Amino acid sequence: MDGLDTLKAKYLTAVANVADESGLEELRVAALGKKGEISALMAGLGKMEPDQRKAAGAMLNVLKDEIDAALRAKKATLGDAALNERLRSEWLDVTLPGRPRRQGTIHPVSQVMEELTAIFADMGFAVAEGPQVESDWFNFDALNIPPEHPARQEHDTFFMNRAEGDARPPHVLRTHTSPVQIRAMAEQGAPIRVIAPGRVYRMDMDQTHTPMFHQVEGLAIDRNISMANLKWTLEEFCRAFFEVPSVELRFRASHFPFTEPSAEVDIRCSWEGGQLKIGQGDKWMEILGSGMVHPKVLSAAGVDPTQWQGFAFGMGIDRIAMLKYGIPDLRAFFESDLRWLRHYGFAALDMPDLAGGLSS
Repeated sequence: MDGLDTLKAKYLTAVANVADESGLEELRVAALGKKGEISALMAGLGKMEPDQRKAAGAMLNVLKDEIDAALRAKKATLGDAALNERLRSEWLDVTLPGRPRRQGTIHPVSQVMEELTAIFADMGFAVAEGPQVESDWFNFDALNIPPEHPARQEHDTFFMNRAEGDARPPHVLRTHTSPVQIRAMAEQGAPIRVIAPGRVYRMDMDQTHTPMFHQVEGLAIDRNISMANLKWTLEEFCRAFFEVPSVELRFRASHFPFTEPSAEVDIRCSWEGGQLKIGQGDKWMEILGSGMVHPKVLSAAGVDPTQWQGFAFGMGIDRIAMLKYGIPDLRAFFESDLRWLRHYGFAALDMPDLAGGLSS
């Protein structure tokens, strides 16, 4: 075929002189596109004699490959040039200091949960968990709470809605974590030592109460446990948690359906200058409830009350967090105010332990 050398020189020269990728694409279409010159020549091969077609086809394929290779090489060259120009125009001084990113903080409730878990783990207590939606049997009946008790009324407890004709037993948002103790005793039996931290729900809302709050309850069952063991456990906890050398607790007789005898626990403190100081002063502040587990509660959990006995206690995690860290309003715990969290929050990797200090 005549003129292939001329066609080759034409396109190779044009490729060498093209200045941008759009011009290069136009050349590719003109030469190799469906309606391009070389494509048109290859379409005419069918009209030739077999010997001519074979020779012409080979020459056209060589020409097509050479032009295609030139186009690819030129495209790579233009791409490199464009990248170099972009790098020159988008210059960045990597020696400049990076923009600081704000770090998140651990919520005081989460921090206090970790602190009390570390303290009780050191005393041999395991952490037990349970559902937040409970049957009224676990939440009330198994804990010796009678049907007429105020806590079982709708003005005090969140009951789950039931469709008309639904025969399932009532369910509630748990009002305490005591049901976890029943489940733990039923599953593990005795002896047992557990704490049950978690969310609880009651219909209450003011500066020191919210409809949802956090509570931890402790349970220890063995053959010879007494109030003396309860007193020592609570004293050790308060001393470690408030990080003071000594504490003084006062047990006041009280009544809880699930413990007998029952006691409210006060801690000695002072409020000099509006600042709370634990372990000194002449004031007393109630911090938790406690007592010896009622025999009916043990029986409900499948534990023989003639062979086993134990103590239980419960306290508000949000409340002891407020006392320890000087937080004035419980409602602020749940408002998601980043300024508040930055002020009262804790470093993300600062895990509390007794050896290194709980809140250091």
